[in-house]
Amino acid sequence: MSDEKVITLTPNRKYFEEIYFSGNQGSLFFSPTTKSKTITTIIVIIALLIVFLMKDNLSKENVGILYFLSFIFLLCAVYLSLSINKVSRWKKQVYRYLKTLEDSKKYEIRLNNESFNVAIDQQEEYSLWKDFTNFEINDQFISLEGKFNYMFPKKSMNEKDYNLLKKVIKDNIKS
Repeated sequence: MSDEKVITLTPNRKYFEEIYFSGNQGSLFFSPTTKSKTITTIIVIIALLIVFLMKDNLSKENVGILYFLSFIFLLCAVYLSLSINKVSRWKKQVYRYLKTLEDSKKYEIRLNNESFNVAIDQQEEYSLWKDFTNFEINDQFISLEGKFNYMFPKKSMNEKDYNLLKKVIKDNIKS
């Protein structure tokens, strides 16, 4: 493929949201990033509550368990809040990007043997194929990782263009 190919995408926000927020990705407490920390914090809260309710039955030597569990709870709460903050920032970034897509008049990919170009209205990002380090292709989307990261839903283009993009990516990115 020596000549440049152009793939025009339909920037329908719904297509992108289906992929970005699949599998609880957008959930503050149960996203893959925060789920284990949420569960750990809940377990520590339950243990702390049980020990607190039994504090009258504890001897003076065993009261330290209450302080220890309180300290563990504070650690869990801090780690959970940091993870929630990370997910929240990611969600805001995604929403800003989706707003840009929603407002765009032109969204297209230009590709040839040497380069890969993404144009959203007047903004263009130019990459050489060697700038990409990894890709994922499945029945719902194509994602590229490298100097710039991209995700293109299958629903945002026609079948012929999706298959062309798949082939070109497989031919040009060695991962």
